[in-house]
Amino acid sequence: MVSSSAKQREARVASQQATEARIRERIMDAIYGCRLEPGARLTEEALADLFGVSRTIVRQALARLAQDGIVVHRPNRGTQVATPTRKDAQQTFAVRRMVEPEIVSLLAQRSDAALVRRLERHLDTENKARETGADTRLLRLTGRFHMMLAEATGFPVLARLVAELQAFTCLSVMLYSRSADDASPPCEHEAIVAAIAGGEAERAAELMRHHLTHVEARLNLSAPVDEVDTLAKALGMPPAGALAMRR
Repeated sequence: MVSSSAKQREARVASQQATEARIRERIMDAIYGCRLEPGARLTEEALADLFGVSRTIVRQALARLAQDGIVVHRPNRGTQVATPTRKDAQQTFAVRRMVEPEIVSLLAQRSDAALVRRLERHLDTENKARETGADTRLLRLTGRFHMMLAEATGFPVLARLVAELQAFTCLSVMLYSRSADDASPPCEHEAIVAAIAGGEAERAAELMRHHLTHVEARLNLSAPVDEVDTLAKALGMPPAGALAMRR
């Protein structure tokens, strides 16, 4: 028999794990909704006060997010929401193109009418946000669409992967886009759902690849212009790197 003290310890651990998961979920949801921007500070003390828990539990939640790259620990600056580089964003889309076409292909083969109805209702909500100019709401909804697809596969590991990739995508859109509408060009989600509804697995996969490539192309992911080198060119001088090598 399991002793009462052992049961209490198990219950305490389970409660702590549930709280830790809730903290992670709230932080992720805030990123999806553009309420936490790249570089935003996350202090253990403030989070512990907000959730009414110990700093140990908060520290564990932040450690898990750090493992996934969602937050980073910086010396003398504490924990911050990640600030993806342009290369990070490009790699995120590369991985998404490996994974998400397979997701929609699988769903198209299942012919799940109930799923199609849920997706269509979600698309109606997306379109209303687009029509009213609710950019941050639209960004959250378009990301939610992709997570709904992953969750519908029934593979929790896959759903977690897409959730992490979507968080990086939201942060990248905030950094390198002029409009949240760049997160989902109009009508592309509708075409994907139509292919799933029609059982067209190959077409659904191709539409998803095109969609992700289109979203990436609408972001400014080219290397930033080096202001010093631009000035050197205007003044008829060699680039800064060439000057440094001469010294």
